[in-house]
Amino acid sequence: MRTIDACKITEAVKNMVIEANYFLPRDVMESLKKAREDDDWKLSQDILDKIIENAEIASNERVPMCQDTGMTVVFVKMGQEVVIENGFIEDAINEGVRQGYEEGYLRKSVVKDPLNRVNTKDNTPAVVNYEIVPGDKLTLIVAAKGFGSENMSRLKMLKPSDGLQGVKDFVLETVELAGPNPCPPIVVGIGIGGTFEKVTLIAKKALMRDLNKYNENPFYADLEKELLEEINALGIGPQGFGGKTTALKVAIEYYPTHIAGLPVAVNINCHATRHKEVTL
Repeated sequence: MRTIDACKITEAVKNMVIEANYFLPRDVMESLKKAREDDDWKLSQDILDKIIENAEIASNERVPMCQDTGMTVVFVKMGQEVVIENGFIEDAINEGVRQGYEEGYLRKSVVKDPLNRVNTKDNTPAVVNYEIVPGDKLTLIVAAKGFGSENMSRLKMLKPSDGLQGVKDFVLETVELAGPNPCPPIVVGIGIGGTFEKVTLIAKKALMRDLNKYNENPFYADLEKELLEEINALGIGPQGFGGKTTALKVAIEYYPTHIAGLPVAVNINCHATRHKEVTL
């Protein structure tokens, strides 16, 4: 067995929530610059230039790249041989969020009750998802999920007879309905299969993938490329002003499902796919 002190988790989460809001991931910046080169619509080019400039200012001046600094989502991949000492893991994570949003001067956007709407004033609690794996390592992925894009996400319980075309139609419909609201260019995370709750989780996990990587299954990799092409053909463009860069990436994750079901979830992210990963 291997022990990890809870304070190390707190420190790691604190640093990650700050860095995720200050620094656009390398793969996202590369994708934005490539989109700028490939898009021949003048207004689209100008907007992409401003998005890239904004990210560079945030990085250089150590300030948030967006006023919506998100609700913190944490994916925990915990080796079964790991023991957390001197504290409870979820308390340690939330303490890291609390410290990070305070020290990083990040906007606190979480309300304690969804109907009474009283702000918790420290951006806690985080949404924490756990996965137990073999080994003695603890991996944390911290994402700052803005709600301009989160609000445009959808779930649908398709019938098996709807098939592949039903999945494609639902994805395209979701992006078209979203229009300019999620601040395109967007990243589209798609979950297929599982159950009502599982499909939304894998859709969000898809957003954590490096934009240069595709699904390891060739069928789904081809589907990712096809859907990206069809989404960009919608002509929504950066910030909704037209052009061929509506999305930077489509990422699909899938899971076995019941013979009577075909769940599909689309989790949309703006271009600022803010996430950091560390292994302790």
